[in-house]
Amino acid sequence: MESSVAVVAVPFPAQGHLNALLHLSLQLAARGLPVHYAAPAELARQARARVHGWGDSALRRVRFHELPIAAYASPPPDAGASAAFPSHLMPLWEAFTAGAPAPLAALLAAVSASPRRVVVLYDMANAFAAEAAARLPNGEGFALACTSLSSLLWQADAGCRLLRERGVDYVPVFAYITEEFMEYASNRMRSAQTIPSSSGVLTNTCRAVEGPFIDWFAEQVAPAGKKLFNIGPLNPLLDVDASSSVAHESGKRHECLDWLDRQPPASVLYVSFGSTSSLRGEQVAELAAALRGSRQWFIWVLRDADRGNVFTDHGEDRHAKFLSEFTEQAQGWGVVVTGWAPQLEILAHGATAAFLSHCGWNSTVESLGHGKPILAWPMHSDQPLNSELVCKHLKAGILVRPIEMQREVIVIPSATIQEAIEKMMVSDEGRQVQQRAMELGEAVRSSAVVGGASHKDLEDFITHMTR
Repeated sequence: MESSVAVVAVPFPAQGHLNALLHLSLQLAARGLPVHYAAPAELARQARARVHGWGDSALRRVRFHELPIAAYASPPPDAGASAAFPSHLMPLWEAFTAGAPAPLAALLAAVSASPRRVVVLYDMANAFAAEAAARLPNGEGFALACTSLSSLLWQADAGCRLLRERGVDYVPVFAYITEEFMEYASNRMRSAQTIPSSSGVLTNTCRAVEGPFIDWFAEQVAPAGKKLFNIGPLNPLLDVDASSSVAHESGKRHECLDWLDRQPPASVLYVSFGSTSSLRGEQVAELAAALRGSRQWFIWVLRDADRGNVFTDHGEDRHAKFLSEFTEQAQGWGVVVTGWAPQLEILAHGATAAFLSHCGWNSTVESLGHGKPILAWPMHSDQPLNSELVCKHLKAGILVRPIEMQREVIVIPSATIQEAIEKMMVSDEGRQVQQRAMELGEAVRSSAVVGGASHKDLEDFITHMTR
């Protein structure tokens, strides 16, 4: 029987956003709903190539559609820039916002041609998708917040007070982005218009992580008739067996997982700065010295930020000389990954003890959901606030450096990094943080199973869509 509703997902073209909406799309497709995922060709390919926690058969349930956009520059990231924000992605974002509305409107017209209803799930950054959904005679739109819910509270004084009352320092997102992006966000992205244009809001969070902030936000949107569905974590929550079975179905298992299999339980530090951050050469050397000095087993994902098109020729790796030397020095007690790492499987593995992270929201949710504490090293955007949430409100992390220093792009010395690593991995304080993260992980996992708050919100959302 044909479904009474079709779902169209429209992500913003950045890895964390692509990933979140693809996880949601896969969850809905697994429940039998027809789901269309619409993105520029190279971004749709990127999302499919990098998603973890799902087998190939799950990906075949989602229909991918290309949104043609104009050619755009795809420069390399500037590791020496005065700001950590990935300004090199601006040409892609400008081309997307200018070019995607017309092909998306054509896709929605085609999908909505049958009598069934159409639900458009759009990234909160995509105002044009909200407007296109509002024009459908037989459809409605929902905005997905790919950031923490906490990062939306700074726009109201009462929200900031709520954060401070929970021990979280007020960290305005605009302090960690560029003026160029602020102008783009206000005048062309127009993300502030997505919630008012929507039928409701979906979040990649749960009560175990952001309970007080969920209640406050729900009160703010309720008078406008907006529904709030807190359905996180969107990513699958794996265990070692599940990780192995996913790898088996896809026919691939990353070699770092085989190395993890040989390490003692809760002994390995996972290090990754996500897809939009690049470390200066001097900082790479200091981090390497800290890892050597701490004598902790580690997996270090050492790669520069994504280009706009990740499939373009990147030329010579600027870390090549360093890697050849460091890999030899670290042989036996560390693994350096220079490509895309299977992050979910690493975090799910019993040998992984903690995550040294940039605190992007996807990485934060993935780490907490698998019960792994975070050594917080935020870089830009919402990441400083996420680090505050993890370390001060949830008490499931340790800051690598104080939040008041985050606005400065400076090289953190190896001694500071090593002290933080040792505090997390071998001190009594670190063991308490690890225990707190394990307890939080159990609460997050409980929210996602049948009867849990996030599972119930997802079922309520599906019931609402198919009403």
